[in-house]
Amino acid sequence: MDFKTLFDLFENKKPNIDETAFYFQTDPDKKEHFIGFIPHKEFPYWIGLCDIDGGSNFKTAKELFEAPVFDGKSIEDRWEEVVLTEMSGLSIDDWIKNNSEL
Repeated sequence: MDFKTLFDLFENKKPNIDETAFYFQTDPDKKEHFIGFIPHKEFPYWIGLCDIDGGSNFKTAKELFEAPVFDGKSIEDRWEEVVLTEMSGLSIDDWIKNNSEL
């Protein structure tokens, strides 16, 4: 999945993106990071507690993907290093297979 596809899924509030896990391929420990979307909230986009002390919520997908919280850079800035592992509790391959209509 490329950056535009993932961003569009979040921006267009598509179903089944409630929790997305990834790591940076440059990280030897492959520490998982979590982002997500919770509909019907004032600030529905979030970055998990493991990345920001106390976590963080955002009003828009753009704010989420541009937040410089990953070693001073955003997901967008570091996209070439991102390895998606899960969406909505499914492996990324299974998620894509189950959501091929998106």
